[in-house]
Amino acid sequence: MDSHETNNSIEDIFDSSLNLEETHFKEGYDEGYTHGLTSGKEEGRQVGLKFGFETGEELGFYKGCVDVWNSAILVDPKRFSARVQKGIKQMDELIEKYPVTDPENESIQEIMEALRVKFRVIRAALGVKLGYDGYPKPKEIEF
Repeated sequence: MDSHETNNSIEDIFDSSLNLEETHFKEGYDEGYTHGLTSGKEEGRQVGLKFGFETGEELGFYKGCVDVWNSAILVDPKRFSARVQKGIKQMDELIEKYPVTDPENESIQEIMEALRVKFRVIRAALGVKLGYDGYPKPKEIEF
């Protein structure tokens, strides 16, 4: 074996060591990526279900209030002022307009915030201590 062959065999050993490291790195990356896709989809599904449930519950609460108030108006049309009745009608329209089947619609936040504001205005005008506490929310983080 001459020195040129010795150098080639040493280079081959180092090349195979470097290739082994690269191969393991790529295999680990591919395995982690695949696992991330699987677990990420499941986590996304769980977050979507939780958010969807909470949103549906809040919309249901507002719809229930509107239905009760509308029933009271049917029984006694002068029960609430024209301003309150207008607010109730606007809440009903907002609930109907909420894109329940299109969760990526950009108007979702705007409609929900408008519902919350209308609800607070009507509640204050009626002088009732009615509130939406919602599904148990995570505790606030204190700093």
